[in-house]
Amino acid sequence: MYVIKTERIKLYYDRLGTGEPLVLIHGLGEVKESWFKQYELANEFDLIIPDLRGHGENDLTEGISIKNFAKDVLDLLDELGIESAHILGLSMGGTVAQEMYRQAPERCRSLILVSTFHFAPRLLGLWFIHYKEFRSKIFTPQQIKEMTARTCLFSWETESIQQFKQYYRPNPEGYDKSMRECFKVDNRELLPKIKVPTLIIGGQYDPITPVWLQLVMHKSIPNSKLVIFKNTGHVTKMEASEKFNQTIRSFLNKQEPVKI
Repeated sequence: MYVIKTERIKLYYDRLGTGEPLVLIHGLGEVKESWFKQYELANEFDLIIPDLRGHGENDLTEGISIKNFAKDVLDLLDELGIESAHILGLSMGGTVAQEMYRQAPERCRSLILVSTFHFAPRLLGLWFIHYKEFRSKIFTPQQIKEMTARTCLFSWETESIQQFKQYYRPNPEGYDKSMRECFKVDNRELLPKIKVPTLIIGGQYDPITPVWLQLVMHKSIPNSKLVIFKNTGHVTKMEASEKFNQTIRSFLNKQEPVKI
């Protein structure tokens, strides 16, 4: 784990491998180590894996927003002297990837949007927030973590559940603030303007960001590619890691290398 201080905040990140830079952005409540099954990509790519504000080693909860998440990652690339990178984001991380493109499209060599979304209806957000608040009054944190694992995963095998829970470690304040910011996302006008190569990945049985939502994003982004993994839920990077990594490699290796 590395720590770097920008003009704004301290950033905690992992970095491994060589090759073209590939940024991996975790989802809501996850930590950077949740990408452990993608470490093998380091034999081809320079992996940069940050903890977002309010997640993992980064306990800063002030200023949490999708906009600031994206700016923090761009600042990290600045500090590392990286002009542009491939950007891969899962779920909330996918909204961060979209926001990075909004703020600095020239910094994004490509986008890989995994089990994510581009728009959150206001009423759905209000219902979900009330549901989370109600659930927290009834169940213990451990019970909620177990329920979350069974919601996110297609396979309920003990090993899968344990792996998920190991890397799903929500900071209560950071989680709540981040969740509320997710329901402010509206990239309906942004998607048709995306001009970099874009891959959209979904899970067949994902109840959180269902297949139809990935299809809408695919139809909205010009010349984007869509891959749906069978027998997977919300966390395809874990449940179908081998095929997931092969898909990432295949997509990125078809892109023209950027000369620096």
